Amino acid sequence: MQVTVNSHWDGHLRRMLCWLLLLMCAKASMAVPPLRYFPVGPIYEYRWKVLELALAHARLGELPSLQPFAEELSQERAMALLQGSGAIDVLALGTNRGREAHMLPVKIDISRGMVGYRVLIIRSATQQRFLGLQLDGLRRLNFGLNEAWADVPIMEANGLPVVRASGYENLFTMLAAGRFDAFPRGLNEARRELLQRRLQFPQLMLEPELALYFPYPVYFWVRKDNQPLARSIEHGLRLALADGSWRRLFERYYAAEIAELRAHPRRVFQLANPVLPDGDLPPDTSWWWRR
Repeated sequence: MQVTVNSHWDGHLRRMLCWLLLLMCAKASMAVPPLRYFPVGPIYEYRWKVLELALAHARLGELPSLQPFAEELSQERAMALLQGSGAIDVLALGTNRGREAHMLPVKIDISRGMVGYRVLIIRSATQQRFLGLQLDGLRRLNFGLNEAWADVPIMEANGLPVVRASGYENLFTMLAAGRFDAFPRGLNEARRELLQRRLQFPQLMLEPELALYFPYPVYFWVRKDNQPLARSIEHGLRLALADGSWRRLFERYYAAEIAELRAHPRRVFQLANPVLPDGDLPPDTSWWWRR
């Protein structure tokens, strides 16, 4: 009798274990897949913290994790992967008409205009050339930019000569070698980039007096057919904007840049952005700079 009872419960236990395994497999198959993003690197960390904040505010249930697309590639290649194979789910890039024609932007500027405020990385030996410089003098200099970046046509449309390069790290090497005069970088990028390369390029410095500004919104981008994700991101951004959490995140990340700009205002050359799509609102810079 004892054997029969044990056999009965043994069979029952096996069935329960089978059901538990099936449930676990079903749950695993239903897990929210990660969102793969680009670009990746220390200067882009803020952008993905904003996305995390937006997704948390959107209250999607189980939040998707964010997974960097670690392969080194150009912006053009990243856009192709987002639109084609779907190997990338979200981009965070500046806008132009071509990008808005082929991808779906969430039209809320996540940089608050700061990427369009360009300071100049230069060689310390040439600092005197920039003292008292006016716009006509700037037009006699050469500026280094990646050939795929959306700000190349903006600079050229304003009469500022551009030396195009492939890649990103190449630009620091080329500047150090005197291949061009200045490397314009966003206010939120320049100091961090120089700090990371201070040993490799001790001859480079941040020009202390001048800045360029053009309206240059940075958006999150998804595939054209991924409207649900775009709506969730937009909804979360608006909620984070309304409760002040986004501004607190921004001010925490860029406290040093904001303090420096307020303590030492720069002479700013305002440039036009002829590639800004119709209907895109100019960035609101009031969190860090009142023009």
